[in-house]
Amino acid sequence: MLMASISNPEGLVASMTGFARISGHVGNWTWAWELKTVNAKGLDLRLRMPTGFDAIDGDVRARLAKSVARGSCYATLSAQREAPSPTVRVNTDVLAKLIEILHPIALQRGLEGPSLDGLLAIRGVVEMNEDAPAEAETEVSQAILAGLDRAAGDLAQMRRREGEALSQILQHRLDRIALLTNKAEHAPARAPEAVKARLVASVAALIDTNSALDVNRLHQEAMLLAAKADIREELDRLKTHVQASRDLLIAGGPIGRRLDFLAQEFGREANTLCSKANDVSLTAIGLDLKAEIEQFREQIQNIE
Repeated sequence: MLMASISNPEGLVASMTGFARISGHVGNWTWAWELKTVNAKGLDLRLRMPTGFDAIDGDVRARLAKSVARGSCYATLSAQREAPSPTVRVNTDVLAKLIEILHPIALQRGLEGPSLDGLLAIRGVVEMNEDAPAEAETEVSQAILAGLDRAAGDLAQMRRREGEALSQILQHRLDRIALLTNKAEHAPARAPEAVKARLVASVAALIDTNSALDVNRLHQEAMLLAAKADIREELDRLKTHVQASRDLLIAGGPIGRRLDFLAQEFGREANTLCSKANDVSLTAIGLDLKAEIEQFREQIQNIE
């Protein structure tokens, strides 16, 4: 029977990094599971098991897939069997039959009767059985799979602990991105008076250098350039992405890929903001945004 799903519960964020080790023994077998997970774009299960355990390969993969949604998972099973104590049994029926047959013959010919060690050396008198019964082998497999379940549970718990720490770091990065977005929105350089003053100064400078320019047309072009340089849409999208990222962190589960997509969108908006910025202060805010977004993206590479 497959174990119940122990993948990351709703509301919890998991890291893709984890380690767990469980050992035990059953009968004359000792075994140990070692599980290790690292970052990967998808789910990659890599098993190493000793010869003779191929029959449980499918069960092992199915159980691990219920615990690990994303990442490279290395699962190593070591198992050793102690030399079993042989079962010795004397076939008394055969022994009695031999004595019954050989003793009269020895008396008739004046020979010594058959010795016990000689009789025991005859094939079939002493039976030795060193093979474990099939039921014992089934018990070993069941114990090893149960051990895998415990190891997978410990692994998931470690990944959730690290994921919780990463979630706090990501929330801090989102706070910084939101703060910088708000700072850009309320930057003095975006005030209508400041924009108008820059445009007036630019138009005046052009007129001074070339009196033949059409002043009305120049003002129209200046207004078009001002509209293109407006960063209102970029600011709105940054706010939307911040809220979407917060919602994902609250929902939990395997959210790494969706966070990575949002990080890419963050980067695009920050790049556009920098390219549109017509003031040194806005450019500086845009560069700070890009730095925070890059750190945000680096951290989410380890989120499941």
